Amino acid sequence: MRPRRLWYKPHMSKAFPVTIPLINPNENEARLVALHAKPGQKVKAGALLATLETTKSTFELVAEQGGYVVGLPRKPGNMLRAGEILCYLAGTKTWKAPKTNKKTISTKIPEGLRITQPALILAQKEKLDLSTLPIGPIITEEYLHRTLKTAQSVKAEIPKEANQPNAIIVYGGGGHGKAVIELLKAVGGYTIVSVIDDGREPGDRVLDVPVLGGEGVLADVLLAGCLQAVNAVGGIGAISSRIAVFEKLRAAAFEFPSLVHPSSVVEPSASLAAGVQVFPQAYIGSEAQIGLGCIVNTGAIVSHDCVLEDYVNLAPGAILAGGVHVGNGTLIGMGVTVNLNVRIGARARIGNGATVKDDVPEGGIVRAGSIWPD
Repeated sequence: MRPRRLWYKPHMSKAFPVTIPLINPNENEARLVALHAKPGQKVKAGALLATLETTKSTFELVAEQGGYVVGLPRKPGNMLRAGEILCYLAGTKTWKAPKTNKKTISTKIPEGLRITQPALILAQKEKLDLSTLPIGPIITEEYLHRTLKTAQSVKAEIPKEANQPNAIIVYGGGGHGKAVIELLKAVGGYTIVSVIDDGREPGDRVLDVPVLGGEGVLADVLLAGCLQAVNAVGGIGAISSRIAVFEKLRAAAFEFPSLVHPSSVVEPSASLAAGVQVFPQAYIGSEAQIGLGCIVNTGAIVSHDCVLEDYVNLAPGAILAGGVHVGNGTLIGMGVTVNLNVRIGARARIGNGATVKDDVPEGGIVRAGSIWPD
């Protein structure tokens, strides 16, 4: 495995601590497989110090800078916790390592906290209290940057319902946002905490749901305990806007439940990825595969063996015959009919009422009301 260099926080004037990295976000500990340096040994930058192992991978710990190895009491076979100090790289051989409080070290990362190594480095640098981070989602560096940015501004007043297990936010307060709110109510089992919308003022309401603010409040919402979000930006006219919202929510570590209206029919053999929205009276046939964040709108039909890749938006009344394959980010308009086994490329646009009889290339445009090919 290719060695990776770690970040070292300056400690005193003549030594730098070598800390145990978080190799796997799901595991806070790693086993010390081997030591490749000895106490008092002088090493150069890039020298291999130790080999660590988790249940999923092996990690080679290298020196970020040269120095004398000091305070290396560990023996192979020990379990080491992420953030724990393995040794120091000192400027002199006689430098003495400070005594460590083992109890403090062992509780640096709370049990169950999943945090990436870059995020852990940032948290240590900013002296964040790791116990305040949510247990469950993977904490990323991007998420912590948003948290720090939010902390510098006025805190949003998060509704108390945010800490309920079924709490969810709706990102987008336009027409599709209203449809999503109605969909959530029809599905049942969710508590809608708020609408997040960058173009609306806090305190506005979409149907009966209050607007909390824009992207800047996402970190507060997550910290309050709300782990689920639904993307209510439809992306008609610019699918990139819908994809951008998914990227924001994913960076903030939200989860995307699939929503299926009770009046629709989804065959048991069909599969739905995260964030799929199936609206009233829609039908999804046998062994159809619906990708991340797809919209199957009111009255649309996705027949057997169809494949919709990620972010496909199928407008009301669209009909796909069996075996149709639709590429990422394609928009299919109202009342469109697509013939058996046709392939439609990524980012294509099929206008309202069109009939598609043959394959459409990536980025292709089929005009409203037309027959493809002419």
